[in-house]
Amino acid sequence: MTPGQKRWIGIDIGGTKVAAAVVTSDGDVIDTVRAATPTAGREAVLETATALVDRLRADHPVAGIGVGAPGIIDRVRGRVVFASDILSGWSGAEVRGELETHSGLPVTVDNDVRAMAHGENMIGAGRGRSSALFVSIGTGIGGALTVGGQLYHGAHGTAGELAHLLVPVSGAIGCGCGRTDHLEAVASGPAMAAEYAARAGVPTQPLQKVVALMRSGDPIARAVVTDAGTLLGRVLAGVATAFDPEVIVIGGGAAQIGADLLSPLTSAFRVEAMGPIAETAILPARLGTDAPLVGAALLAAATRIEVTP
Repeated sequence: MTPGQKRWIGIDIGGTKVAAAVVTSDGDVIDTVRAATPTAGREAVLETATALVDRLRADHPVAGIGVGAPGIIDRVRGRVVFASDILSGWSGAEVRGELETHSGLPVTVDNDVRAMAHGENMIGAGRGRSSALFVSIGTGIGGALTVGGQLYHGAHGTAGELAHLLVPVSGAIGCGCGRTDHLEAVASGPAMAAEYAARAGVPTQPLQKVVALMRSGDPIARAVVTDAGTLLGRVLAGVATAFDPEVIVIGGGAAQIGADLLSPLTSAFRVEAMGPIAETAILPARLGTDAPLVGAALLAAATRIEVTP
């Protein structure tokens, strides 16, 4: 880290954990803290976020805070306009107001997957690309677009979203909106865990346990992960045909499964996509699970956020 370089806090609010990190302007992660996401509603979630900020500020001087939050975000006010039930009562959360009041620091808020996309676009797998589709596979399924090096939000802040795309199968659990025929209900981390439980006739276990079973030779676990990857690849073939990105970047917690998920995804994409689209590069997120934290911090570090229609 360059002496005297400013530091920023990036916060990633997710369905299972809230994480915060001190990040330099170059994207180096200096310190990270985490806590389980409370189930008691948005006030408890924001209290958890502010507590993590306090822990980091006790050891690090920082210039501001960036937050990647689930849902559709009013980026001017830093408020959650709409969110599914992946976080109870999250719609209407005044993220910027609460954190600025508590910390006295400037706060920038954007959607969590757009924060991931910004990090990967600035210093990760999307750097230098004319356009990129970013996909996050975790507690939910998320997507974001960058064009010309800038985040593209669309008219309502949902450009690139993938969770609610219709799929030709029914998941073992509901999407965050409740429907079982959406991509999130079939290919997210919890969806894969629930599908394994349904096929194996056992209680639902964490995805990490399912992955461990797969790697120890469990054919049901292998089939569940392969099927999820294959469906993702087929869906992304259609999305890529519509948006024609230079690259597709895959990240998120469940993407850390690695080749066992990404290989069937890529194979299905190559088969289903038409013509030159089938050759689109599919890359793992270079920043791994730090991407949302780094991206949120770098959004905060920017002198201004480009607001594209």
